[in-house]
This record gives sequence, structure tokens and C-alpha cells, in this order.
Amino acid sequence: MTHPALRRPLALVVAAALFAAACGNPAPTASPTPSPTAAPTSAPPTSSPAASAGASPLPSGAVDALFDTIESQVVAVRGLPATNVKRETIDAAALKTFNAKSFDEDNPPEYIAANERMYKAFGLMPEDQSLRKTFLDLIDSQVAGFYRPTDKTLYVVSRTGSINGADKITFAHEYDHALQDANFAVFKDQKTLLDESDHALARAAIYEGDATLLMAMWAGANLSAAEFADVQAAGSDPEALAILARTPQVLVEGLLFPYTAGQAFVLPVQQSGSWKAVDALYDDMPLSTEQILHPDKYRAGEKPVAVKMPATLAADMGKGWNEAIQDTFGEFQLGVWLRESGVRASDAAAAAAGWGGDRLAVLDGPSGAWAVVLRSTWESTDDAKAFQQAAGQAVADGPTAGTVLVKGRDVTVVFGSGGAILDRAASVAGFASAR
Repeated sequence: MTHPALRRPLALVVAAALFAAACGNPAPTASPTPSPTAAPTSAPPTSSPAASAGASPLPSGAVDALFDTIESQVVAVRGLPATNVKRETIDAAALKTFNAKSFDEDNPPEYIAANERMYKAFGLMPEDQSLRKTFLDLIDSQVAGFYRPTDKTLYVVSRTGSINGADKITFAHEYDHALQDANFAVFKDQKTLLDESDHALARAAIYEGDATLLMAMWAGANLSAAEFADVQAAGSDPEALAILARTPQVLVEGLLFPYTAGQAFVLPVQQSGSWKAVDALYDDMPLSTEQILHPDKYRAGEKPVAVKMPATLAADMGKGWNEAIQDTFGEFQLGVWLRESGVRASDAAAAAAGWGGDRLAVLDGPSGAWAVVLRSTWESTDDAKAFQQAAGQAVADGPTAGTVLVKGRDVTVVFGSGGAILDRAASVAGFASAR
């Protein structure tokens, strides 16, 4: 499943995209020949608002004809050859069942447990929250539709029993993912990025940025005022808003990033070189969120620096220790961590902007002991010092024992389940002591 289409925050993105179009974006050229945040939305999951002028309970044949029309319109805007996909319209209950099954198939329990430990060590998630439950609550309430490359099926989540403007815009977005799948290899190796979250987010920014921009262009030409009201109304459900409010920002922003930052990255490419220039991105995909946040670094071919953990990291911690996961945090997530830990937003962004590369390991020990080690390298010693200062503030204000250690352009952040564990983890990471 691709990054799912989200509800309320993405409606705001659509509005922003349409506003930009009204302020001078070139209109798309329709041509019969030749992708996680307003992004597709859906009606509120816990209420049944009256159908708008654009929503009606259509018989199945009429729904198929409507979706056929949207497919043709998307092809005309996007300029890629049409492709056949299976379609399914499901309700909120079916979505919940599907999400849980898909999540458990794609995420081994030990992987989820290690990520939960990592988020809690960084202070990004309260100790009493479950990562699995929190994430499923989020996507159960926010997902409006998705395309599954594995079975070439496009799903629209209808919570009103009708096909309204929000459902139509969702279909347009997801059909673009089907076109991407038919024409590019972007979804072929998703599972190889399980321990490369930053790289995966950067790739998602291309296919979701593509689909979000396409969706906005399609909506501007094809939705009525009443149907735009459907899109806005989709984000007003109190229960869905309450779920967003209690969800850790690192999860919410991680889901939004491919849509918001992705559209910001793709838009100038499309404006300057048409959709053909966007197509070319799939042959030269970005490697890091740094490249998405700083397109000049993508254009310059500035690749992330490979950072390696000591091969004996877990063994050196002692008997009974093992490495649960390794991953790459990246500029985007580091910026979220600093900001969520109390660093002023502008300072957090500036401190993360000198990122060169990183690698993170979660270590499990006997009797519930644990450690988290993040090794990072920075573009200059000044960048390293800026990050060290901001990270030091974040660690000092955080909920767990931690320290920040620096050697030249390399900065290591260490957390441990106690002072002795912290010292030992710092030592095996290459430092004599954490204190």
C-alpha cells in the first residue's frame, strides 16, 4: 500500500495548491497521450452529513461510469498512458480491518517494539502509548483511499454511502498512483527500505507530491463549489480531530511530509519542464529528506554520507545484548525531534539543516535494559556544533537519561535505561564516558 491518502490536513494542502494555481501557476495542458499530505480526503468517519449537491447514492453502474470519466480526465492532465485497475469502495469498518491486517503483515512485532522504544527514548512518544494502536487509530480515522501495487487495486473509503467531492478527489489522486505503478518502478522495491526510513520518505515525497499536484489540478478543472465544500467538510469530524491531537507529532508529520514537502518539491519541476520533467524524477530518485527539503542539494547531486555503526556494538554491551533495529533518522525527523523537545522551531530547522548522514541503533539488554545510539556526521564543524547545542538542549529537557558527544564533524546522541547503561553505550560507541 502506498502512503495512504489522509483527510483533514491534506484538505488544507489542496486549498493551498489551488490558491497557488489561481495566483499564476500554468494551467495543465490536456493531452490524450503522454503518486505517506490538500491531499485526498474523505467524509467524517463518525457522522453522516447530508449529501451535498455533488453527492448522490449512485447505482454501481453509474459509479463505474463516473470513475471511468475521472480516469480519462486524470490521463489527460497527467499525460501518462491509461492503465486498467480494479476498484473497490469500502466503508470505515472494512478499512479498519484492512489496516490492521496490512500493518501486521508489513511490520514484524519486534520491529514495532524497537521503533516504539526509539520514539520514547527521544521523548517523541509518551511511555503509556502503544505505537501500533496509536498509528492504527491515526490511519483508521484519516485514510480516505489507497492504491495497492501488489494487487493493482484502488480503494476509496466512502463514509457517507455516496460518492461526493471528497471521494472523487481521492479517486483522482489514487489513480495517479496506478499510472505511476504502470510506468515507473517506484513501488517495486519498497520492502528493501524497511531500515532506511529517511530514504523511503524521500521517495514517497516524489510519488505523493506528483499525485497531490495532479489532484489539485484535476480538482480545479472538475469539481463544483459544492464538491469543494465536501472536501473541506471532510476534515471537521471532532473524533478524527481528537485522534490527531493525541497522536505524537513525529507520526502525524511523518505521514504528512510526502504530501506537503513532496508537492513543494514537484511543483517547480512541473512548472519549468511540464509533466515530462516530473517523469524524469523517477529515473533519478532523491536519496534523503535533505534533498527534498533543499532541492538545490538534489540538483547538485549531494548524496547522504554513509554512517556505519560498530559491527560489535551489541556484543560490546555485554552478555544478553542484541541489536533490535538499525535505521536512518535523517534531517526531517531530526528537525521534528528538536522542535518537539522544546528547541525553537527556527533554531531546530537551522540545526538540522547541516545534516550529512546518520545511523541509529536500538539495543535490547537483559532484564529490560536498553540503549539507543544515533551517530551522525555534519557538513562542517560549525554545523556539528550547532546540532550539538540544539541536541544538548533537547536531551536535557527530555524524559530519559541521555547525552550528546562530539568529535569534529561527528555528533553522537546516546540514550540509556540508566546511568550505567548510558556510560557503557557511549563507550562502545567510541567515547570513554557519557559524563
